[in-house]
Amino acid sequence: MPHVVLFEPEIPPNTGNIIRLCANTGFGLHLIEPLGFVLDDKKLRRAGLDYHEFASIHCYHSFEHFLKCAQPTRLFAITTKGSSIYTSPQYQLDDFFIFGPESRGLPASILQHCHGFTLKIPMKENSRSLNLSNSAAVIIYEAWKQLDFQA
Repeated sequence: MPHVVLFEPEIPPNTGNIIRLCANTGFGLHLIEPLGFVLDDKKLRRAGLDYHEFASIHCYHSFEHFLKCAQPTRLFAITTKGSSIYTSPQYQLDDFFIFGPESRGLPASILQHCHGFTLKIPMKENSRSLNLSNSAAVIIYEAWKQLDFQA
């Protein structure tokens, strides 16, 4: 199954929405601390509804801990600074897609671990960024479509 990785997410409803997306598509979800909320936050639960029990969620205390435990083969960074459009790669079942915190995106120290696998979602010129959960939905459904909706 493909995986979504949230590096230091800050806004509970975004993570809740992504929990729901992962539960409904079979994608794994990996949360890298520090989180901008606690996992039993009311806003997180509200956005994720009762989907938490149907999602495969893993938490890590650092990016290094994530790398050691998850051992991603291909790690795609989703960033406004991406070198390729998100529809360009041919996705595989064990791919990981990492998203940065809402207020600042992925730091260079994380991007260097992606070995050139940096993807962007096209936007109008002078746009700053899309909402995190919307961006995750775009990537999840493109990858899932390429995999013939298998997870």
